[in-house]
Amino acid sequence: MTATTAENSTAATGGGHPQRWLILGVICLAQLTVLLDNTVLNVAIPSLTRELDASTSDIQWMINAYSLVQSGLLLTAGSSADRYGRKKMLAAGLVLFGAGSLVAGLAQSTGQLIAARAGMGVGGALLMTTTLAVVVQIFDDKERVRAIGLWATVNSLGFAAGPLVGGVMLDHFWWGAIFLINIPVAVIGLIAVIALVPESKNPLGDRPDLVGALLSTVGMTGVVYAIISGPQHGWTSAHVGVSALVGLVVLAAFVVWELRIPYPMLDMHFFRNQQFTGAVAGAILVAFGMGGSLFLLTQHLQFVLGYGALEAGLRTAPMALTVVVLNLTGVGARILPKLGTPATIATGMSCLAAGLAAIALLGGDSYGGMLLGLVVMGAGISIAMPAMANAIMSAIPPEKAGVGAGVNGTLAEFGNGLGVAVLGAVLNSRFAALVSVSAASLPAALAAAKSGAERERIADAFSSGLETSQLVGAVAVLAGGLLAAALLRRAERAGSAVKAAA
Repeated sequence: MTATTAENSTAATGGGHPQRWLILGVICLAQLTVLLDNTVLNVAIPSLTRELDASTSDIQWMINAYSLVQSGLLLTAGSSADRYGRKKMLAAGLVLFGAGSLVAGLAQSTGQLIAARAGMGVGGALLMTTTLAVVVQIFDDKERVRAIGLWATVNSLGFAAGPLVGGVMLDHFWWGAIFLINIPVAVIGLIAVIALVPESKNPLGDRPDLVGALLSTVGMTGVVYAIISGPQHGWTSAHVGVSALVGLVVLAAFVVWELRIPYPMLDMHFFRNQQFTGAVAGAILVAFGMGGSLFLLTQHLQFVLGYGALEAGLRTAPMALTVVVLNLTGVGARILPKLGTPATIATGMSCLAAGLAAIALLGGDSYGGMLLGLVVMGAGISIAMPAMANAIMSAIPPEKAGVGAGVNGTLAEFGNGLGVAVLGAVLNSRFAALVSVSAASLPAALAAAKSGAERERIADAFSSGLETSQLVGAVAVLAGGLLAAALLRRAERAGSAVKAAA
């Protein structure tokens, strides 16, 4: 172990780093910028179509190149941070993200913008994994839950605020400004990281697992691409099926490889830990509920209740605001020690499921019922998400914190995509069962309707499909939450029995 690593390890276990809260603010700022770029481009689609003569396919690649590259590299980025130093990788991520933002903001063609977005995705993967790993290193056990809660708050805020930030920027500047605004943030973050963040890495210095890095990147990219392209090409199309098959086969090869080598990038024996497995199951289901519900909510607000795009975005904000308020006031951090991890996760997931059910049953005709559901969902997320992230990171040795953060980020991406895929499929199936239309979307079906009565029947069928899919999501989240809590409870009992025997 190097002197620097040993010193930082001691600081992290003996009250935390003296500048830990300032460091947390710096890395949360960098994290927010990365998360905003997941959704900020959506509102710029009309401008890009007009000024760069971008086709529908070009627009899809501009949006997806960022999330695709970022998702595929999360495990590799986390492993690299553990081996080569989290501070180094955090600084490298800021440099790559800032450089990619500069190229994107000044792009003169669709190809340049797509390439720049891919480069930003590489930087984003490094930032997403190292920020959580650094939080784990600099906070002690007493403060770590609250710190992870604030980190999770930034996740929720970034997810919801992207369209709003993009809309404000486009009202005053040209489309490139939504990328150039990242540059001063990246520069400030880089200076602060160099000056404040302590270096930490795996003192064992395992050999780099290059084959594992390649397999995990290719496999995750294939699976995520299938999830992303499913709504456009159809879930049963050869385009989606081949991508998913390749991704799953390569991921299976990754698992076999990791089990056979002495220095795995991701130790598969982690999955024998019931605490880790329970937290993994819960993390997927929280992301499932968030991703799927927001996918349905935006359609509900625009197609059923008649709001515009910006109005719909503003009306989904109460969920994110609830998460921010409850985590900033430390509600989740105070609940966890009192209830314990299993009960905290069960409580949060139950609230998330209740919020989804409230939206389905009370929000069909007015925004009032939906508002109630959004607030309850936000409360559930603020309680469950920090507890699950803490459970995942606690189940992994501190020297593997980067890999743990990569697992957490990968689960979030997978759960979001799964939520959109499953709940979207339920919506489409219910809609098709109620009305016989050949159109692929509600607006197209309404445009093809021959009478006012037929349009009303189509709108009612779509509303019924939304209600069904939201209830399916509520049941899945509730069941997953109870399962995760049961696994975590069993893990705690097993640990207590081992201690008692010792």
